[in-house]
Amino acid sequence: MTRILVLGENTFPFHAIDEKRDAFAAALEGYDVTITTDRDALTGEYDVLVDYLTDSSLTDEQLDALLGHVEDGGGYVGVHCASDLTSTAADDPDELLDHADEPFPELRELIGGHFLTHPEDSEFGVDVVADHPITEGVEDFTVFDEPYQVEWDDDLQVLARMDHPDLDEYPVVWTNESEGRVAYISLGHTDETLEHDSFVALLRNAVEWADAN
Repeated sequence: MTRILVLGENTFPFHAIDEKRDAFAAALEGYDVTITTDRDALTGEYDVLVDYLTDSSLTDEQLDALLGHVEDGGGYVGVHCASDLTSTAADDPDELLDHADEPFPELRELIGGHFLTHPEDSEFGVDVVADHPITEGVEDFTVFDEPYQVEWDDDLQVLARMDHPDLDEYPVVWTNESEGRVAYISLGHTDETLEHDSFVALLRNAVEWADAN
């Protein structure tokens, strides 16, 4: 059975993994799933990492384990805040977030893109633009979520794009096969999205594809 490590945190209430735990567990029912905030779990054994970290600060050992996992053929599926590679927990107790000037370089290379900003949560369309195992069985759909504006590399395979009345057609789903079995889904902020049939299908398909080796 595919072993999935879902790694998140509770540092930021808007992405607290304890608030999303049941939704991830339901979406990944049937797999051997561990949902944790323990970043040392990256040094353990698993087949696919589902990354739901906002603050991507890792020790050298944790980062080496993550990168080694992918280099050795393991799967990586970033969800929503996984591409926020500049936000960190604030040192000032009166603040919530600090922001780095540049994204974490090793993770930026791995994912192939990173979060820039977002407007308020809204309803928008997701248009499937490529046939791929991750989009198999998924038609264009509408969702209420936090629309991520992202920067992305030219050599990614973009599988779905945003259809938002006020934004460009930013990628919503992509793969970065130049780095390995790496996929990213920008959706996943709201409970409504995490329980949406199309999101669940994309996530499960991405896990299956990432574990194809």
